[in-house]
Amino acid sequence: MAYTALYRKFRPQTFSGVIGQEHIVRTLKNQMRSQRVSHAYLFCGTRGTGKTSTAKIFARAINCLEPTEDGEPCNQCALCQDILAGRSVNVIEIDAASNNSVDDIREIREEVKYPPTQGRFKVYIIDEVHMLSTSAFNALLKTLEEPPAHVIFILATTDPQKMPATILSRVQRFDFRRITTEMIADTMMGYLSEEGHRATPEAVRYVAQLGDGSMRDSLSILDQCLAFFSGEEVTLDKVLDIMGAVDQTVFFEMTDAISRKDAKRAMTLVEEMMASGRDVKQFVTEMLRHLRNLLLTATIPDAGALLELSAENTERMQAAAKSISAEELMYLIGKFSDLQSEMKWSPNERILLEVELMKLCAPWTEKDVTTLAARLGELERKVSEGVQVVTVAAAEGKPAEKPKPKRKPPALPEDRKQVACFVMRSEISP
Repeated sequence: MAYTALYRKFRPQTFSGVIGQEHIVRTLKNQMRSQRVSHAYLFCGTRGTGKTSTAKIFARAINCLEPTEDGEPCNQCALCQDILAGRSVNVIEIDAASNNSVDDIREIREEVKYPPTQGRFKVYIIDEVHMLSTSAFNALLKTLEEPPAHVIFILATTDPQKMPATILSRVQRFDFRRITTEMIADTMMGYLSEEGHRATPEAVRYVAQLGDGSMRDSLSILDQCLAFFSGEEVTLDKVLDIMGAVDQTVFFEMTDAISRKDAKRAMTLVEEMMASGRDVKQFVTEMLRHLRNLLLTATIPDAGALLELSAENTERMQAAAKSISAEELMYLIGKFSDLQSEMKWSPNERILLEVELMKLCAPWTEKDVTTLAARLGELERKVSEGVQVVTVAAAEGKPAEKPKPKRKPPALPEDRKQVACFVMRSEISP
């Protein structure tokens, strides 16, 4: 039998299996209990947060022959089995990225006239709906506003900003939140136990962080690690190796080197990172996350809940935040953000990183407001640490310039002198 990827194998089949979207699950269940199911929904949110899975569960729940008391589909009746197998003619999934023409929408307008062959509702799930053309959106407007009583539209998108306002006003919008690192890690530990695989909590937590709030991305990374280290226990070092990432220690050392203007140490860290085969873009991305965590720790009291770090790393972050000012951190975040953008268009990633680090370790040269605030924050930090700050006068070592003598007017010729004397005597005499 062909292997099934983890994110497909563990796709939730009931509302209780949807992770981190309790506000949406509760609303949908209450609508079914009170018989107030809407005719059109918009599920929006970042990738891998459960939009399509929730749409499929909802489609089964409203058509299920024997739903549970709390609104869950039974997944055992003929209708649920047909929908799960993808052979139901009452649940139609459409990929708007490849079916975005006005003719595709006109075909839907003709099909909605016919009632479902089984169950109560015919459900249209249109994924990545923001990819529809303008003509297709216009063709969908009237049908979306007043569809037949037996039709429900569920639109899913990762980019709701591209949706026309005329569409948004005709649907009920549900925003799917990013899943927290703790939820993703706990869920994956349960999956690993069920599959019989071994992994350390630190490795699973790091994989959850790399997922950036997406359960699907996290499971894909975990699947890759399990395939690479088949039969072995997945540890943090092994995840770092396969992902081209670096240990968290290097970020603390790099931040310390930049704050001390130690260019040699910064270059040494880059050389060690490259020698171990790490990815430069991944380093810059995680460096930004590290600086963000430092900034939150330095400015917000008890920021542990926002960091999504272990207790050990949280304590380490608090100690590191005392050695650099918030103004410096804001300045560094801006610089590394610009560097991340530049790397998208340049093949010389290492050179860009080294040049930027040399600039950050050099004396302050820029004169914008952010740079001046960062420099002031550095001076205040050094004064609080007891470091003597010596201000050198700009003119020190230069000889004082003598005032230039005033230039006298040129001498007048003799005839002009006589004329001038005559004028003066005539002015003085009465």
